[in-house]
Amino acid sequence: MFSQRGVLNIAHDRGGMSEVRRRAAAIELLGIDAEVLGPAEVKAWCPILDCAPTARYPVVGGILQRRGGTARHDAMAWGFARAADSRGVDIIQKCEVTAIRRGRTGVTGIETTRGAIRAGKMAIAVAGHSSVLAAMAGLRLPIETYGLQALVSEPVKPVLNTVVMSKAKHVYVSQTDKGELLIGANYDEFSSYAQRGVLSTIENQVAGLTALFPIFSRLRMMRQWAGTVDICADSSPIVGPTPVPGLYLDCGWGMGGFKATPGTGYALAHAIATGNVHAAIAPFRLERFTGGRLIDEHAAVGGGAH
Repeated sequence: MFSQRGVLNIAHDRGGMSEVRRRAAAIELLGIDAEVLGPAEVKAWCPILDCAPTARYPVVGGILQRRGGTARHDAMAWGFARAADSRGVDIIQKCEVTAIRRGRTGVTGIETTRGAIRAGKMAIAVAGHSSVLAAMAGLRLPIETYGLQALVSEPVKPVLNTVVMSKAKHVYVSQTDKGELLIGANYDEFSSYAQRGVLSTIENQVAGLTALFPIFSRLRMMRQWAGTVDICADSSPIVGPTPVPGLYLDCGWGMGGFKATPGTGYALAHAIATGNVHAAIAPFRLERFTGGRLIDEHAAVGGGAH
């Protein structure tokens, strides 16, 4: 499920290089390996990247995490599902929540398209629709929802042995085990719940890709899709209890939820089971927006909020 390929984040100017150095220092302070590379070292790590001084977007350096890589999303999701099922968790598919019921002391259950479920505690972990579900319980979240798109090319023989990211061009690319190029970018410029592609975003993705890798210019794209992501104003998630007794949140992760899900799930389960907020998620409670204790993680997600 996990492929050890390394992750290379490239810079195109002095400002980008200064940010790379700051990020590398912050990562190393957390005990994670990170290397700052010059143009020649970037070229040696990824030979097919256009590092010529005359390139439209010259590569002046980058940051490399050799232990970084990619994971198969579907395999991870099914792995978690099977493990949960083996521990007695009931997973009900194709079951839409239509209402959240509240009593005098807090939540009492939910209504679904397949009937009612009574519960004194519940968690909302529905990336892309967090605000919609929270509104059913009378909560208005400081979240905006955007589309996030990706493309997959026709399969080719192995040519890219690393993940390459460019914040300046808002594009990232890796090659799957089947030989396809997986191409992604930043989320859309406008808020929307529509799970469909936007031509302007696709054009920017492909333009950035071919500028960095001219050899990909004749590849055909096989399919494209879009999902929705929830973005908080400070680019940090909301995790923990809410003002509604018995209701918990795990949302607002933007593009980082997939990586943080295992640890967050453990900490949130601890809070639900014991009633005590785990120290790992304490700073991410919803109350930080009313108390002025925001957590600025714009740099960590590779972009700023809209």
